[in-house]
Amino acid sequence: MPTTLAPTSLRPADLLRLTDQSAADVLDGRHDALLPPGGFPLDERWSARIHSDDIVDLWLISWVPDRSTELHDHAGSLGALTVLSGALSEYRWNGTTLQHRLLRAGDQALFPLGWVHDVTHAPTDDGSAAAQSTPTLSVHAYSPPLTAMSYYDIGAGGGLRRTRTELTDVPEGSA
Repeated sequence: MPTTLAPTSLRPADLLRLTDQSAADVLDGRHDALLPPGGFPLDERWSARIHSDDIVDLWLISWVPDRSTELHDHAGSLGALTVLSGALSEYRWNGTTLQHRLLRAGDQALFPLGWVHDVTHAPTDDGSAAAQSTPTLSVHAYSPPLTAMSYYDIGAGGGLRRTRTELTDVPEGSA
């Protein structure tokens, strides 16, 4: 019987554990040297690589209002995230339509192969202007490390249509 090789030796549970531990490390100040001087930008997304090897990349990402990643996949990489602060909206293609989920501080999510989604900053329940303009922070793991991402539109017939594929080693299409 033929066997299917996974693209990585890490299991989804391993990726969740890595994002959870890295989130705790960020909150404990162990990665303060990676943070932008003067604080996180309020008008653009920001990211910093926490760890990288041949098996996994770990990233700290800040998310701001009105910035979308576009519908995309992570090519041959599995992914996971842990939200540190704020909230994220994820719109995932379920095969026929976009399905929404809200991820709040402490929530985790997995991205198996073929997962097509768009991730954005989400307003929090707080409702205050300060809370709405404060970047959301999350830690992401990709295994194997990202090498490409494909981007999609929903076509006139209601199906998913790939618009482009880009080689990249940075998360969520950030530059």
